[in-house]
Amino acid sequence: MTPETEQSPTTTATATATPEGKYVYCIIESSEPRSFGPMGIGGRGDEVYTVHHQGLAAVVSNTPLVVYDPTRDNVFAHEQVNETVMREFTVLPMAFGALFRTEDDIIELMRGTEDALRDVLNKMAGKVEYGLKVNWDRDRVIAEIEQENEEIRNLKEQITSRATGSTYFARMQLGRLVEQALSEQSDSYVREVYAALRDTAVASRANKPIGDKMIMNAAFLVERERETEFDRKVKEIAAKYEGKLSFKYTGPWPPYNFVHIRLKLERGEGATEAMTR
Repeated sequence: MTPETEQSPTTTATATATPEGKYVYCIIESSEPRSFGPMGIGGRGDEVYTVHHQGLAAVVSNTPLVVYDPTRDNVFAHEQVNETVMREFTVLPMAFGALFRTEDDIIELMRGTEDALRDVLNKMAGKVEYGLKVNWDRDRVIAEIEQENEEIRNLKEQITSRATGSTYFARMQLGRLVEQALSEQSDSYVREVYAALRDTAVASRANKPIGDKMIMNAAFLVERERETEFDRKVKEIAAKYEGKLSFKYTGPWPPYNFVHIRLKLERGEGATEAMTR
């Protein structure tokens, strides 16, 4: 037997080891088949296209049936497809990593959750998401608090004038007072930002701040026809606190923070869920 003959079965087995399936990015309303280009997840250049059921459509691409890690490239591919589709359609974004075996599985699951999907699509029609992160200079805020808060200022002066051994409890008290003042100041800033934007947003969602500098990590659902007004309000509040707070403003995005869609297969049968947060 030649080397080529010996290697052939191994090559064939490797090539067929990973079965193919479908990756689902989002749900839209569309009766006409659509293609959005070779941008599928996984880096193979798979075409992104629609799978239909009664006026609903899942936006999908072919993929090996593998578990996708939420790496930068994979998450970017998932989001890029959603952002491309949302230029023309109201998008209900799927959670990252939604895999199915066949198109029939996807159709069956859309059929099972049809009413819920239509309801959420109706609620999200003409709306987009904006993200807003607000950071502050913690040391600068502490310095301002010390200047403005008489109790803190007096306690700090007492600590400075005493011997080190006699200031332990005073330092503990000072620390508690400063943290309380920081929390109150942070809450005040956040309330004012929400108040300034409330009238121009349909809804908002607070996410957990990241790190010591971030005091606000929020998402806002905004009607497309009011995007300019919302943008103006963000700029006004940012200008008001220039030098004290820094604003990171992103969007428009699909409504990731306001829609939770989960379609999955369990033991070969369909299990579906569609809801607004």
